[in-house]
Amino acid sequence: MTDLGSLIPRNREMHPPAYDTEYKTSIVRSPNLPLLSMDSTMTEETGPRFGHNLLGALDNNLILNWTKGAAPAIGERILMHGRVLDENARPVPHTLVEIWQANAGGRYRHVKDGYLAPLDPNFGGCGRTITDENGYYEFLTIRPGAYPWPNRGNDWRPMHIHISIFGTGFGQRLISQMYFEGDPLIARCPIAATIKDRSQLDRLVAPLDMSKSKPLDFLAYKFDIVLRGRRQTMFENKKEGM
Repeated sequence: MTDLGSLIPRNREMHPPAYDTEYKTSIVRSPNLPLLSMDSTMTEETGPRFGHNLLGALDNNLILNWTKGAAPAIGERILMHGRVLDENARPVPHTLVEIWQANAGGRYRHVKDGYLAPLDPNFGGCGRTITDENGYYEFLTIRPGAYPWPNRGNDWRPMHIHISIFGTGFGQRLISQMYFEGDPLIARCPIAATIKDRSQLDRLVAPLDMSKSKPLDFLAYKFDIVLRGRRQTMFENKKEGM
């Protein structure tokens, strides 16, 4: 029998509050009634599964995937890379990682994005990949631009890339985002400020990694994604660890 070790309790204080008056939309989005617990089904726990053979050759290359290699996206080329690990630094292999982001001007390819920055006809803003046996992943992409949003008088979102990590099925999904080292807007962002512990916020900031940068081509940023591994996810309808 494999020894999985003792349960490492979840630190609930790491999570930002659902309600924060400086983050305007949290006022209407945050729950004001007790949460309801519902039993999950086998479909939610085990599937549907993602077929790894459905990945295309350019799926993790956001510079070329929108045009299928016909024309490159506009902007500063960067490599986003890292490993998906559990809390004991063990790799999590064969995991689906998806990202989505704004273009170099700070605009998303989305019908509701009305920012004045132009769309890049050669950039879709989405990519996906599978971690290898060492939990490693990488994306070649464009550094996203900052953009304004209607929160307070003059709030801007820092440059960031959204990340989605899937488990064994689509019902098991975690969502996060990556910021860039040295961006002064991180300290001014009301969304980032919902994370009250600066050391926890720093875990979302990817450092510049010159060892993986390619001369005359791109800079690299390293972003390791650490999951709870052998710690079971805290469900509302049963005690942690059961």
